[in-house]
Amino acid sequence: MPLQGGSNTRGDSGSPSASLSSTSAMTSTSSPSSSSSNPSPTTKSSSSQGLPQRWVKRYRTEVSASLSSGISTACAFPLDSVKTRMQTYKYAGFVDCLKHTYNTEGLRGFFRGVTAPLASVTIVRTISFSIYQRSKYVYSDWLSKNFGFDVLKHVGTAGTYPNLWSVACFGAAGATAGSCITVIACPFELTKLSAQVSVLLSEKTQCPDSQSRAVASSYQNKGTFKTMANIVHHRGFTGLYTGYRLHLLRDTLGTGLYFITYESSKQLLTTFTGASTQSNTLPVFVAGGLCGIVSWAMIYPIDSAKSIYQRNALLYSKGQKVKPVKIHFFQRHMYRGLGVSMTRSCLLNAIFFSSFEFWKKRIDKLEDKPGL
Repeated sequence: MPLQGGSNTRGDSGSPSASLSSTSAMTSTSSPSSSSSNPSPTTKSSSSQGLPQRWVKRYRTEVSASLSSGISTACAFPLDSVKTRMQTYKYAGFVDCLKHTYNTEGLRGFFRGVTAPLASVTIVRTISFSIYQRSKYVYSDWLSKNFGFDVLKHVGTAGTYPNLWSVACFGAAGATAGSCITVIACPFELTKLSAQVSVLLSEKTQCPDSQSRAVASSYQNKGTFKTMANIVHHRGFTGLYTGYRLHLLRDTLGTGLYFITYESSKQLLTTFTGASTQSNTLPVFVAGGLCGIVSWAMIYPIDSAKSIYQRNALLYSKGQKVKPVKIHFFQRHMYRGLGVSMTRSCLLNAIFFSSFEFWKKRIDKLEDKPGL
């Protein structure tokens, strides 16, 4: 279970650090003369070092998710930029989009808007994993009490396979996390999209009038926070939540599928390869890649509709009506950039989960260090 050992909500009274502090306190009490004449710097140092260690240990899910998000987002962002451009504008293909972006905007064009996702994805993933972790335990406990099946115990047992209970538990926990984080993610994702297509917005879009062209031009050559301020200027504060309903639908369904695929494929691969929970590097890497591919393949038309609607909304000011965009499954134009998106998501999540498990295991070993 990748997140089963997440945030530790129990007290730390049984930790080595706490035991050491208690022993030092007893020694100090029994030998007052020694304490007054020769203060023990070792005890003070151990106490000061033990506090941050216990904090990191307690919140290892959040710390691991934050570190891993920054690494994976930076590695995969150029592909995300190409995906957004292909969704919102027509190109002959992936290579054509690459050439046009490089010729018109240079290498910097592939990293336009990177600040927003670096900040938002780190925050969103950290909160998402925290919510998922807690929801997973809540739903597992509910299933155990009402149906007598312990999902987490089942998944943690060697040689087991996914079943209806585990799929339902992970799907519900993932959907809960996805629906909760949308309120945080939507403004940042809109800002990222506007930065990614800012040059194309006024050059290639058939603006309905000169006012729309002026609004579109105002988004060019602005940083993350200036772009956000520009959205508020034209569309008001609620403009930051343009396309919120589509975003909510995408994240609720997508995150549910995401965690179902990751947890189930990791369990299957661990069983098939005979890997232990301590040496499951390959299952984690493959499962991370698979969850990104499967979730995007299923919800991509929703994401395309969201991106197109948000792109269109950037041409209008507050009070002006934006034509709604319908979600069309199995229609070619709604799948533009799918290959790029799946490649990016596979790479991003394989890196993310591998890094996540690495950092979590490293944090778990902190308590074994002598003197802490």
